[in-house]
Amino acid sequence: MASLPDDNSEEHLKPFDGIRVVDFTHVLAGPSATYQLAVMGADVIKIEPRHEPDMYREIGDSAELAKEGRGTEFLSQNGNKRSLSLDLSAPDGVAVARRLIETADVMVENYRCGVMERHGLGYEAVTALNPRIIYCSLTGFGHTGPKARHPAYDVVIQAYSGLMAANGTPDSSPVRVGPAVLDYGTGAHAALAISSALFQRSRTGLGQCIDVAMADAAMMLMSNLVVTTQSTGQTPPPPGNQHPSRAAYSAYPTANGMLMLGAYTLKQLQRLLRAIDRDDLAEDVANATAEEIGERRDEFAELLTNILATRTADEWEAHFNDAGVPAARVRRIDEALQHPQIQSREVLQQSDTIPETGLQLQAPVAAFRYAHGGPALSRPAPRLGEHSYQVLSEIGYSDDDIRQLAARGTCLLYTSDAADERSS
Repeated sequence: MASLPDDNSEEHLKPFDGIRVVDFTHVLAGPSATYQLAVMGADVIKIEPRHEPDMYREIGDSAELAKEGRGTEFLSQNGNKRSLSLDLSAPDGVAVARRLIETADVMVENYRCGVMERHGLGYEAVTALNPRIIYCSLTGFGHTGPKARHPAYDVVIQAYSGLMAANGTPDSSPVRVGPAVLDYGTGAHAALAISSALFQRSRTGLGQCIDVAMADAAMMLMSNLVVTTQSTGQTPPPPGNQHPSRAAYSAYPTANGMLMLGAYTLKQLQRLLRAIDRDDLAEDVANATAEEIGERRDEFAELLTNILATRTADEWEAHFNDAGVPAARVRRIDEALQHPQIQSREVLQQSDTIPETGLQLQAPVAAFRYAHGGPALSRPAPRLGEHSYQVLSEIGYSDDDIRQLAARGTCLLYTSDAADERSS
């Protein structure tokens, strides 16, 4: 287990302080899961082979950071972690991994089915070493079923699960969802599963084997559509920016910009109608049923199209929000990042600096805040092998042992001077 911080006061203790996570993940889904544990205090040790590290280390818009193996795509889900570069194809590399696993609370991997077993690091082998360990495996389709051994990425699962077909309009669908929502959604479900298993272990003393599938996460992220499809016997058509029965739950052009309305309930619709000085219509729908509102969709849509064109999206957003109506101008990500609301929260925290420009980067950390001991980004994403010496020393390897491992290429030391690394 990781050592507890020096200040163990209740105010500063994080939920996972003292929990060690051995992290065999790469790309997005797995790293995002372990990142959520890391910002909550876990000692996450990221293990990567020297000659085939996480490919996201070299992806991003800063050539200098990419040279460091810390591309901007990598930074977003690897802060607070330590890096041990280890070759699992070498017998002594597996021996190092096994010794480290003996000290751990959690092991997470997101290789294809069978890869960890070939290295002697499947669940049966690992639980024999450490019966209390929480072993979490993330794959595209899970470890059971006819597609268990098939490879997958976010876009593949979007296509397989029906998410692409549910996105866009009837004319444009299928459309890929731009952000990697299934990767990050899978990571969030994995972090929840691991957290729950740790709590379960605190009560039972038992370890756990967790099988997380991206395809299953897709079903969870589309829960209402999954149930609706079964109940009607057909998939709902992709709605685009227009709700099929709620005109006030749709997007409209304004004098400048698009506005998304979110007036779904009857009370919200009445507030919206009053906000555009149509008290008569607000009274008219006071006792209307959902079906009756749906039947008047075209009438309301025409009204909103005409009136919203008279002012800008920013003006309407402020006006409707003051009236208690959910509404927002359709923003780009760069605009959202600069908005005072986002800036007032702790979802973004200081991460790194772009060497070429000096631009300060902030990384998303967590979608929640704690009154005390909450999520925090305290250390930037590591360089490959940056903590190899440190971690190997912690699990009992001598200086001579470490030098021999490095000489054989089993591990990569970030610096040639071990003393420098020891103090980093």
